[in-house]
Order: sequence, then structure tokens, then C-alpha cells
Amino acid sequence: MFVILLFMFAGILSGYLFRKVRIRFINGIILTLIWALLFLLGLEVGLNEQVIRKFGTLGLEAILIAALGTLGSIVGARLLMPPVRNQALAGNGSGWSKKSLNDALHGLKGSLVILAFFVAGLLLGIFRLLSEIPFSDDLSFYVLEALMFMVGFSIGHQPDTVKQFRKIKSRVLLLPLMTVLGTWLGALVAAFLSRHALTDVLAVSSGFGYYSLSGIMITEYRGAELGTLALLANISREILALLLAPLMVRYFGKLAPISAGGATTMDTTFPIIMQTSGREYAIVSIYHGFIVDFSVPFLVSLWCLL
Repeated sequence: MFVILLFMFAGILSGYLFRKVRIRFINGIILTLIWALLFLLGLEVGLNEQVIRKFGTLGLEAILIAALGTLGSIVGARLLMPPVRNQALAGNGSGWSKKSLNDALHGLKGSLVILAFFVAGLLLGIFRLLSEIPFSDDLSFYVLEALMFMVGFSIGHQPDTVKQFRKIKSRVLLLPLMTVLGTWLGALVAAFLSRHALTDVLAVSSGFGYYSLSGIMITEYRGAELGTLALLANISREILALLLAPLMVRYFGKLAPISAGGATTMDTTFPIIMQTSGREYAIVSIYHGFIVDFSVPFLVSLWCLL
């Protein structure tokens, strides 16, 4: 985590030093690195035989936990926003109009491309089409480092970022708490539909998208099956945040993608948040990710020990 932050701050400094130089390819590099990271994530999942074997029995349950936890968190984030003025947010009872549907499809286009890279990696892993190619477990981390450097560069290259952050209301500091409580509320609902115990579902949902750490910890505490469920559920949450970020902003406000991203909002979902919520929410996203990320080992342990 601290290495990632170091790369981001190095990028911010570099971007600040070159702030007077017009650079057009920053967003293109960021997008390419996101594609690479999601492809490697899919490949990692596809090569994991244990996860693939349990996809049939655990997949739907994982999606249910992820979806309800994400929904609870973005509803919590919505409570921190000012009263709704936009008709699209408030809802007018008319459902999806042709214009709103076209706007939603346009906003999802980039996210669908991202999902396609994940699926491509997943299929290559499942069918072992890359099994003979040397694959470094550290490769994803190297790509993530490069991504965070470029994201930091993008922030530093915009001198008004800090000035815009000062305009954000102090109630935003409560966003990590709303993310946790909203996720647990969704987990309570999911537990009624799950074959696992309530504490198991709460432990799984307390990964907040941090699939690697939560999956490993829960495997150690409760066994491989629940660990696999945690891995799938938290990967699903991350993908939901990436895929639905434009719709979350439109219908739940600009804090919604941050809350939905959980522990990933200072790394993998951070670029998408900047694109959909705006650069003025960059520091909020980093703050939120740090707090939620830091809470994961404690909250997962708490529910596993109960």
C-alpha cells in the first residue's frame, strides 16, 4: 500500500514539475494501463483452478453479496450529498426514457471495454492458452505501480486540484463510515438468501473489494470455500464499481463510485472515479481508499472470530 502511495506522490511531483508543458497522451496511457491490469486480473482468476471449480456453486452467491453490499454503500454515500435537485437523480416515475438510455449506454461504453479485457484474460487462463508462457506474480503489481504514477502525474499536471478539493464539504470525511455501514446493511440482506452464516457473509463483505487480502485471511480463518467466496465477491465488487461508475454518478451522485469502490479507490478504481466523478474528488478518493483499506484486516478478523 505504501509503495503504491509512493509511486502516486512521485507522479504528482513529476506532473507538477512539468505542469507548464502541454502533454496530450496522459489519459491514453492511463486507459491502456487499466486495460492491462484488468486483463492480468482475469488471467490470474482463470489460472486459479480452485476458484474455477467453485464458480458454479459460489458464483451467484458472490455476485449477490457484492451487488447488495455495493448498493448499500452507494445509498449511504447518497445520504452525504446535498438535497437532490437534478430530476435524473430524484426520479420522475417515468422509468428509462430513450435519451436517458442512450446516455447510460454511452457512459458504459468505456467500462464495457474494460470488462472485455477482464473476460479475455479469464478465458485465456481457463483454457490454459498462456499456461506455457512464464508469468510473474509481480507483473500485476508492476502495472499497478505504473498506473498510479501516471494517475499522480495527471493530478500534479492540474494545478487547481487542491483548490477544488477545498470546496468539498466536511461531511465527506464520513464517507468511509457510510461505506462500511452501507456494505454491512447489504450483507444482512444477502445473509437471508445465502447458505452461509451471517458472520461469514459479513466477513466476506468486509473485504470491500480488497479481494487478495480478504480471500487469504478468510481462507486461513474459515477454510478454502469461504475464502474462494470472498475472492469472487470482492472481485465482483471491483468490477461493478468499474462497470457501473457512470450510472452511479448519474443516479446516486459523485460520491457513489468512491463508496462502491471500497478499498480500491486509491488504486484500481481511482482512474475511473476521476473520469466519472471529476478530478476534484481525487483526494477524497485517496482518503477514502486509505481508511477503508486500513480497516479491512481488522474488520475481516472481527467477523471471522465471532
